[in-house]
Amino acid sequence: MKFENTNPLMLRVSKHLFACLVLVATMLLMSCGEDPEPANEEELITTMRVTLVPQGGGTTVTMEFKDLDGVGANPPVFTYSPSTGGATPAALLAANKIYNASIVLLNETESPAEDITEEIEEEADEHLFCFTPAMSGGATLNIQYADKESDFITGGGNRVVGIKSTWSTGNAGSGNVTIVLRHQPGTKTGACPGTGETDIEVTFALVIQ
Repeated sequence: MKFENTNPLMLRVSKHLFACLVLVATMLLMSCGEDPEPANEEELITTMRVTLVPQGGGTTVTMEFKDLDGVGANPPVFTYSPSTGGATPAALLAANKIYNASIVLLNETESPAEDITEEIEEEADEHLFCFTPAMSGGATLNIQYADKESDFITGGGNRVVGIKSTWSTGNAGSGNVTIVLRHQPGTKTGACPGTGETDIEVTFALVIQ
């Protein structure tokens, strides 16, 4: 038995409905593809290590912050060498000395540990370390940048980064230094704190003697 659609209007409606269904199906298939990778996905930073090498000889000082569970229940661990020891240890620096400082950032939840410093270098035009010493008892600590973007990336500018710096101590005393890594894509000026977001912030205890 043969069925015929003798209504031209119904034929046009059916064709229009079919075209709409095809369009919807195509859009659904496109939306079911793999999601694109997010641009500049935040990296986990568990560890900051600062190494201070004295100019003209002397004892190298290391300060390390480690927080493997992030916002978890376990507190971060601070390690100093040489250290004052005791319940509230601090790093021991020599008075009237200039140190060449360098910073390493790690993600130690990976095995082997992921070196986040390399990514900071690759995006030197978007990152800035800020240093804030707070000394007491007559102690002085002056921190100067010893690098710029062009040290790490081709075509980089003269804006500072802070992976490398010089620390100059003065009189004996105690205090702390806060180190903040700022992420400033497209807005970096080289001035602290500037715009953007904080990737990591750590305060280290110091004793100058």
